Amino acid sequence: MLSVDEQLKVILSGTMQVVPLDELKKKLEKGVPLNIKLGVDPTSPDLHLGHAVPLRKMRQFQDLGHNVTLIIGNGTALIGDPSGRDSTRPPLTEEQVEANAETYVAQAMKILDPSRTKVVHNGDWIKPMTLDKMLGLMSKFNVARILEREDFHNRYTNGQSIALHEFIYPVLQAYDSVMIEADLEMGGNDQIFNLLAGRDLMRDMGMEPQVALTMPLLVGLDGQKKMSKSYGNYVGLTDEANDMFGKLMSIKDELVPMYFRLCSTLPVAEVDKIDAAYADGSADPYALKRQLARNICDLYHGAGAGDEAQAAFDATFKKNQVPDDIKEFPMSLVQPNDEGKVYLAKLLADVEIAKSAGEGRRLIDGGGVKIDGKAVAAKCYNVDPELLHAGCVLQSGKRRWARLV
Repeated sequence: MLSVDEQLKVILSGTMQVVPLDELKKKLEKGVPLNIKLGVDPTSPDLHLGHAVPLRKMRQFQDLGHNVTLIIGNGTALIGDPSGRDSTRPPLTEEQVEANAETYVAQAMKILDPSRTKVVHNGDWIKPMTLDKMLGLMSKFNVARILEREDFHNRYTNGQSIALHEFIYPVLQAYDSVMIEADLEMGGNDQIFNLLAGRDLMRDMGMEPQVALTMPLLVGLDGQKKMSKSYGNYVGLTDEANDMFGKLMSIKDELVPMYFRLCSTLPVAEVDKIDAAYADGSADPYALKRQLARNICDLYHGAGAGDEAQAAFDATFKKNQVPDDIKEFPMSLVQPNDEGKVYLAKLLADVEIAKSAGEGRRLIDGGGVKIDGKAVAAKCYNVDPELLHAGCVLQSGKRRWARLV
C-alpha cells in the first residue's frame, strides 16, 4: 500500500466531509485493507453521473488496496430514504426493487472492479428480522435526535407530513454497518445523519465505529441544480456515446474541474494541475471539455469510444453536417389530417425526437426544430406534407435527429 499521507491525498480529493479524520488516519496506519461500505437503494433502473460519484470514490479505494462492499438496499428501498426529501417517498414493490437492482449492479460494475467488489443485499437480514430484534434496535435511538435532521426538522416545523416508518430508515441503514463490520461508510452529503447513526450503533454494540465520508452532489448540465432525471440535466450511464459526448460538451466552463475530479478516471495529480490552470487563467475550457468527454465515454463504452464520439461530434456540430447514424422511420408515419396538413408535434413524438406531442409543441415553440435544415416557426404545429418527403431530415437542437424513408 501507499503511505498514509499518499492514500489520504487520493481519499480526500473531492470529498465534502470525513468524520472523524483522525480515526481514518489511525485505521490506515494499521496497514491492513479497510472494509469500505456504500449502500444504495435501487429506486431507479438507470444511473447517471451523479449516482456514479460515490462509486468513483469506491474505485479509488479499491485501487489503493482496500475492500469494498456494495449493499443493495432491497430491504431499505421498501421504506424509501427520506434524506433531503420534503415529502414521503412513494413505496416500491419488491418486484420493482429487484428489477432495478439487477440493472444497478450491472452499471456499477462499469466503474468498480468486479473481482474486488462484494455485493450483498440488506433484505437478507432486514426482511427476516423478528419484532423483538426490531424493537431492540429502535430502542437505541430517540425521536428528539432524529428530529434534529434538517429534512425532518424542516418538515416538522412546516407542518408537513412525516410518516412513522420513515424514522426507521436511518436505524436500518446503521444496522447494515453492524452486519458487514464497516470501517468507513460513504454517501452523499445529504446522508451525513445516516452515516453518523451507523457510528453510534456500532459503538453502542461494542464495535470499532465506522468513519463517515461524504461526497458532494454533482451539479447538472444546467449549471445550477443537482444532476437529476427529474430536472432533465443529467448524463445517463447508458446514454449512447455520441449523446454522452454532446451533453458533456454543453456543461458550463466553470464546472469542468469538478467533473474531472468527481467523474473522470484522471489521476488526482492531473486534476490538481487542471485546478491550477483555472486558477492562473491558463486553462483552455473547450479543449478540456473534449478531453473530459473522451475520458467518460471510454469509461462507460470502452476504449476508443471517446475518439469515435468526438469525430461524430465534430462532423455534426463543428462542420454542421448531418450525422451518418441517423435513425430512420417509415414515411407511413406522415399522415395528413382532414385539412391536408401533418401534425408535426405528433410526428416528432413518432420519430422519437420528442417524448410526446406536448413536448413536440414545446420544442417547436422553442425554435429548435428544423426540417431539412430550415427552422420551423413557433406555433407552427401543422405543416404541408410536401415538406416531409422521403429522405428528409427532422432535427431538434444539436442532438436529436430522424430521417424519413
